[in-house]
Amino acid sequence: MDITTLPALSIRQPWCHYILNAGKDVENRTWPTRFRGPVLIHAGKTPEDAAYCRRIGAPLGGIVGVMEIVDCVTASSSEWFCGPYGFVIANARPLHFIPCRGALGFFKPDLTGAAPQLFQEAPYA
Repeated sequence: MDITTLPALSIRQPWCHYILNAGKDVENRTWPTRFRGPVLIHAGKTPEDAAYCRRIGAPLGGIVGVMEIVDCVTASSSEWFCGPYGFVIANARPLHFIPCRGALGFFKPDLTGAAPQLFQEAPYA
């Protein structure tokens, strides 16, 4: 898979951290999607809980991982679902941090100048 061709989805921390480290299997949104497949996880610049994110070392403002969106639901038994729409996540894995700007919705991140080794899976810090 060529990660440089994937779309990205910006998610606020610590939710990226939970996707990559705590089994968060649903990303809640106010809008539905028909998209299915791999997507880069972009950690937004503004966290929901800055003190907690500093404490756990959650990176901000760049690509932190990759996941697959396998479904979009309006109801789920997942403890992470609060709707109204949930993007069902599978195969989430961390990547080396790649700084880049985020955007609303699915977007094509500017990864020019990023070293090729950054596109390999890595332990999440």
